[in-house]
Amino acid sequence: MADQQPIIIKKIKKGGHAHHGGAWKLAYADFVTAMMAFFLLMWLLGTTTEPERRGIAEYFQDPFKASTEEKGADVGDRTSIIQAGGADIVSQDQGQVDKGMTTEIKDISPEEIEKKAEEIEKEKLENLKEKIQEKIDSTPELTEFKDQIKLEITSEGLRILIVDAQNRPMYKLASAEPEPQIKIILRALAPVISEIPNRVSVNGHTDARPFPPNQKKYTNWELSSDRANAARYELTQAGLPEDKVLRVIGLSSSVPYNPNTEPLDPINRRISIIVMNKKTEQEILESVGDKTNTETAPEPTLPAPEK
Repeated sequence: MADQQPIIIKKIKKGGHAHHGGAWKLAYADFVTAMMAFFLLMWLLGTTTEPERRGIAEYFQDPFKASTEEKGADVGDRTSIIQAGGADIVSQDQGQVDKGMTTEIKDISPEEIEKKAEEIEKEKLENLKEKIQEKIDSTPELTEFKDQIKLEITSEGLRILIVDAQNRPMYKLASAEPEPQIKIILRALAPVISEIPNRVSVNGHTDARPFPPNQKKYTNWELSSDRANAARYELTQAGLPEDKVLRVIGLSSSVPYNPNTEPLDPINRRISIIVMNKKTEQEILESVGDKTNTETAPEPTLPAPEK
């Protein structure tokens, strides 16, 4: 056993090939791109004419010279690389005149300006009427009284009527103290009316029912005036500026709701709020002797449209 040689086994591990990376892919991509550009160039040169190729060569040699020289109609013979219509802008032979459409300006008389201003103002009042109607329809507190709120456009402007109903008066009997419902209505309308600069007139009306004979110093004239003033107070308390109120008057029963209305009909008892147009406002100022606004007023101008 001692004479036996030990057996030695050698195991050789074969290593794999080293990683060469992807640099060859980038080189191949560059080669393919260059070949594609080369074939595109050859194709483009094959589709151009001799003057066009000469023009391109001249452009790359001296771009300014190639774009200013006058020659033919081809790329190498015209004054610009880009073909466009119209005269050459670098030509100094003749002045160029724009022959396109021009807006004809004509003189507008003051009457036409005034008429147009009235149309624009009427449109603004129509928009205000729609806003108030939307306010009435969308506010539960006002919807209950919508039959007693009437809106109409007149020659004076936008008229807002708040009328009595048979069992729902706006004021206490023979008194200027407002009921809760008219306070709700007036305080809801005031912010909407304030949105436009037009001034307002507040008018009070009564029916033809007379006061007792022992109240000779207080009649429907005083009552209608006091009710109109109470309505003005509620409007201003709700945000209507004081200077927007131009007039507060009482008309007693002199102006019925309409010519066919019975004198004692409750609908005659009403408050009329008129958002006046400029013409009506000016007439009122003239009627009370304020001539300063008419004597020194400039010519009428068109108001700016709404944004």
